[in-house]
Amino acid sequence: MSYFDGKICLVTGASRGIGHAIATKLKERGATVLCAQRQQVEGFQSYLCDLCDTQAIDGLVERLIADYGRLDVLVNNAGMMKEAPLEAMSLSLWQETIALNLTTPFWLMAKSLPHLAKTKGAIVNIGSIEGLGANPNHSAYVASKGGLHALTKAAAVDAGAHGVRVNAVAPGWINTALNEAFIDAMPDPDAFRRDIGNIHPVGHTGTPQDVASMVAFLASDEAQFITGQVMVVDGGRLVQLPLP
Repeated sequence: MSYFDGKICLVTGASRGIGHAIATKLKERGATVLCAQRQQVEGFQSYLCDLCDTQAIDGLVERLIADYGRLDVLVNNAGMMKEAPLEAMSLSLWQETIALNLTTPFWLMAKSLPHLAKTKGAIVNIGSIEGLGANPNHSAYVASKGGLHALTKAAAVDAGAHGVRVNAVAPGWINTALNEAFIDAMPDPDAFRRDIGNIHPVGHTGTPQDVASMVAFLASDEAQFITGQVMVVDGGRLVQLPLP
């Protein structure tokens, strides 16, 4: 299915996990996919970039347009999550998290919008169900993802006048390599996998491809009347109340 023939898509943080799955899905559907992060991504044109540096982002967009002449889709996927109780969260860790998870998407959207306006393109931001609820010790991450969801709505209102749609995807528990390593460090990994699966009405956790499929849909013309939305991809986790 070639929804993206002739289109140029930029995906940030595409070296692994959800970002790599998104880049792969868009490429499979016909897009020319460009990736931006600190390292090369095999099989893709990569722009090495410190995404927390606003001047580097300026240069990234300028180079991309100079190289390819257009931009059709921006996927803001790059992010970070560090755990610390609220009272122990350092200001530097708070600022680092907000910078990458919220300020970077803002600046990339602002700098990309004039080019996306020419192609009537789309933006998809990768949020989290932790922008809708919270796990313990995740204050900076939760704040950044909640802010990104709100920014998505605000950006959709402003960008709509230019013919650009802006949406977000809020994944739940996804089986990335990082999450698998987290589980393997548990005293009883098998029990944890069983328990984490049981809190989802579908009976299992998600894959990066589940998120990538939603991103591809939102970025495509199939979603031309959808903007300003936060699409939850969590296997029903948030809608299932715990047993009393």
